[in-house]
Amino acid sequence: MWQHSLFFTNFLIWRSTRLCSRSSSFYNVHHSSARNLGFIFDEHLSFSDQISALSKSCYSLRALPCIRPYLDQKTASTIATSIVHSKLDHCNSFYHNLPNSQLHRLQLIQNSLSRTVVNTPKTCHIIHLLASLHWLKIKERIEYKLLSLTYKILTTSHTTYLHNLVSLQSPRGTRSSSVATLSRPESRNTRNLVS
Repeated sequence: MWQHSLFFTNFLIWRSTRLCSRSSSFYNVHHSSARNLGFIFDEHLSFSDQISALSKSCYSLRALPCIRPYLDQKTASTIATSIVHSKLDHCNSFYHNLPNSQLHRLQLIQNSLSRTVVNTPKTCHIIHLLASLHWLKIKERIEYKLLSLTYKILTTSHTTYLHNLVSLQSPRGTRSSSVATLSRPESRNTRNLVS
């Protein structure tokens, strides 16, 4: 993966190692990550750089417990919810199928926010706090976002470019035939081989 900056625009070029040996000297600068719409993509798509940057940006949240005694429950909840929605939910569908160790780093940020809002010690169980704030855990938030996006694609005609990529499988004569199942889209390489 290569990154080049031109007029404050980053672009990535993924190439095979065979093509890299033939590359010109123009692409000799190698970067391990690039930012697009505020989201950091690394060369292995592990998103560890993104999660580290997110953790650093949430470091400013340490000031929230200092002002928490001066805020009522509703105001503290509004501040924390806006942080969760703006930082943790931004492009969180990319986090789908990441290792639990990476998701745990994000969950720690959310746990710290919920403890600050409800003003409880670290020994208090987190599931009850998240339920009282009506927050889903990080992994559940990711799944909810993917499911809601899929539902919108299937039920509305506003996203025709995405609707063409998703198709329903034909129902089988089983007990689960009332359940809608999506079929896996063909890759472009498969289409080229068949035609």
